This record gives sequence, C-alpha cells and structure tokens, in this order.
Amino acid sequence: MTQNKAPANVRADTPKPRRFVFLLLHRFTMLSFAGAIEPLRLANQASGKTLYEWIMAGEDGVSVTCSNGAVFSVNMGLIDVGRDDVVLVCGGNDIQTATTRPILNWLRKQARYGIIIGGLCTASHTVAKAGLLDGKRATIHWENQDSFAEEFPEVNLTKSVFVIDGKRPSTAGGTSSIDLMLKIIAEDHGEELANTVADQLIYASIRTDQDTQRLSVPSRIGVRHPKLAAVIRMMEQNIEEPISPSVLARDVGMSTRQLERLFRRYLNRSPKRYYMELRLQKARNLLMQTEMSVINVALACGFASPSHFSKCYRAHYSTTPYRERGSQAGRLSV
Repeated sequence: MTQNKAPANVRADTPKPRRFVFLLLHRFTMLSFAGAIEPLRLANQASGKTLYEWIMAGEDGVSVTCSNGAVFSVNMGLIDVGRDDVVLVCGGNDIQTATTRPILNWLRKQARYGIIIGGLCTASHTVAKAGLLDGKRATIHWENQDSFAEEFPEVNLTKSVFVIDGKRPSTAGGTSSIDLMLKIIAEDHGEELANTVADQLIYASIRTDQDTQRLSVPSRIGVRHPKLAAVIRMMEQNIEEPISPSVLARDVGMSTRQLERLFRRYLNRSPKRYYMELRLQKARNLLMQTEMSVINVALACGFASPSHFSKCYRAHYSTTPYRERGSQAGRLSV
C-alpha cells in the first residue's frame, strides 16, 4: 500500500501520541477489534506521524482466545494505565461469563482516575456491570438489547451505531468500531485525515451516532409496504403488552381482514403468528443472556402464565424454556 502525503490539517507540532488500551475479553469478536485498531494504524500511515499508539491487555496478561478460535498474545495484565490513555473493552460471545470480578474491579479502579473507558460490541454489558454507564447513553449489539435493557434500566440504551457520552464511548459491534474511530480521528486531527483513513479502508459511507444499527423494517423483511412496516414497528415496540390485530389494523387505517391478507401475502403467516414469533424471539434472548427467572421472562414478553409461555415456546423451539436455560448454563460452564 502506498504511503499517502500527510493531510494539510495535521500540524507539524504533533502532540504526544494518544494511547489506546484494548482490553480483550474471552471470546471477543475479531471484526469489532480490528475495526477499532486499523483506523489508528492508517491514521499514523496517512499522516506520516505517530499520532496513536496501542497496547493489548488481558485478564491473565498472557493471551486471549477470540470467538473464531484465534489466540492473541497480550502485552499486559490488569495493571494501572496512564491517566491520558483510552481503555476500550472488546466483547463478543458469552459476555456474562467473560465479565469476571477481577475485570470489573480493574475497570472501576481505572474509572476513579478519570480515564476514558468504552465498550465495543457486547462489552457495553461489562462497562455497565461495573457501574460506569449509570445515567449515561450507550449502545450494544441489537441481539443483546433486550437483555441489556432488563438488567441495566439505569442506562439510557439507544439503537445507535455508536455513542459517545462524555468519557464513555460504546459501539454496537461489527463495523461500527470503524465509525467510532473515524469520529475520534476527526475530532483529534480533522475531517480530512478521517476521510483519508476511510478511503484507505474502502469505507464509502461513514455513519454518525444518529444512525441506527439495524436495517429499517422494509429492508429487513424485504417488503416495502408502508402499512405493513408500520404494523411491524408497533409490534416490535409493544412486546410486554401485545396489541390486538384489530387495534393494529385500525391504527394504520385498514380492517382486520385486510391486515390478515397483507401478512399472508408478504410474510406467509397471520399477524398473530408473526407477533408470537417476535415475542418468543425476545424470550429466547432473555433466557440465553440474562439470569431472569422463567416467570419474569414470560411476563416481559407478554405471557400471562408460565404454562402458556412454556407451551408456545416448546411449539416453536421444540424445547421448554427451562431446558433452554439449562442448556445455556451448560455451555457457559465449559
């Protein structure tokens, strides 16, 4: 790759390099980590200066295995970092298990020094568990949103690609780390350098903290019928207290029969069936990602009784909520 000429807005009197400490949790996601570290490398390359430095940390100070099985050697264990460092916790699968007491204690200690501490991908869970996101805006991967909202009601959870609330950045995972780092590079050294880095990454559309992480309903389901999309949005926003098909139909200006035909035509299922699948999907997320009781999961997903919940869950997933919870516990203990 050719060396680029330094953008004009990178000053000759470049200040001391800003250092990032990447705390790699067990089974962290490689894509999210790479999306954070590569823009820093490219910023140095494009500017011809060492604007950023980085170091990897792990709980044992030796190595960490990521979610795809690759093993990363780390530079340090849980020791104090510099007051001007930025700590980014990298999460991935089984975040509850990866969030250990030593890691929580270390994060709390670094926070007392006023250090910037953020979470990439599912690591927002870890930062929140340490109590560092109370009263803050944050984001996390869409698959973990339900469990996060239940466990950390004091956090203002958003569906943004990334969030920076004071000294607490967070990302939704995947390529959203790139967007966060481009934002940081632009703030530190100007938009021109950030755009140069984006070009090097072949990253044509830089997202902001106003962009949401999931596709719109029409894009996600492959249907561009505005009334159908509106009904599905209402369903997704009303899981705990489901709305009847007749009310949903009325709210978008059609009859219940018309709504039924619309769902059959585009989704090959009834509105009631689709709504049930949404509720059961949320229930499964809560069972797999939280320690909520099965009864509380049932209530959070709009089921009046555990028996009805269990019957519906078994019909859809071919197992009971209790067995699902038990199988997850078995996987986490490995």
